[in-house]
Amino acid sequence: MTGHVPSATAGTEDVVAVVVLLTELAMLRAPLLRSQVRLYAFQSLAVSVLAVVVAATRHEADVYALAGLSFALKVVIVPSVMTRLLRDVEVDLAGSAKLGVASSTLVALGVSVFGFFAVGSLHVHSALLPETTLAVASAVVLVAFVLVVLRSDVVSQAMGFFSLENGVSIASLVVAAGLPLVVETTFLFDLLVAVVAFGIIMRVHHGRSKTLSTDELDRLRG
Repeated sequence: MTGHVPSATAGTEDVVAVVVLLTELAMLRAPLLRSQVRLYAFQSLAVSVLAVVVAATRHEADVYALAGLSFALKVVIVPSVMTRLLRDVEVDLAGSAKLGVASSTLVALGVSVFGFFAVGSLHVHSALLPETTLAVASAVVLVAFVLVVLRSDVVSQAMGFFSLENGVSIASLVVAAGLPLVVETTFLFDLLVAVVAFGIIMRVHHGRSKTLSTDELDRLRG
């Protein structure tokens, strides 16, 4: 790894992280499930671009392969699978949120601000560790949790889980881009397993209840 990351590179990383965060907030407001899937694909494209930038500026050849795998899986395969599942179940309207759109947005903004300043309070300073990018990545993870908690349909919760992985990917790229490729691709393998699991849940749940809402599941008690 090189000894210094140019300021322009750090600025690019910050911009990409902010784009991912804004996309996450848009997913929280999107009323249609296909819109959420498209936003996730765009968000994943931004993460893939960040991987290419990190690979070029830090001279990490393995990260190019990671960027290619990320693009293939998260920009092409996952959105295609989710869109196909939505076409099969003929549902496109997102489940009702536990809060209104305005309230949900305020909660998401609140937790994103908390995540941003929580990381900033750690006072991590390093030329190889863009503090702002790491703080925004933490905000992305927290907003993804908000999407999972507040939306009551399987697809929204799946998109929240998948985009949470994007936040983790941003953090790993700026913190430990030099990890061996086999370690970094483990995250993508976990995502693939999650896609299969959520796909099965969608088919089985819709087949039994003719809906993707999780309200009935929330009422289950052991």
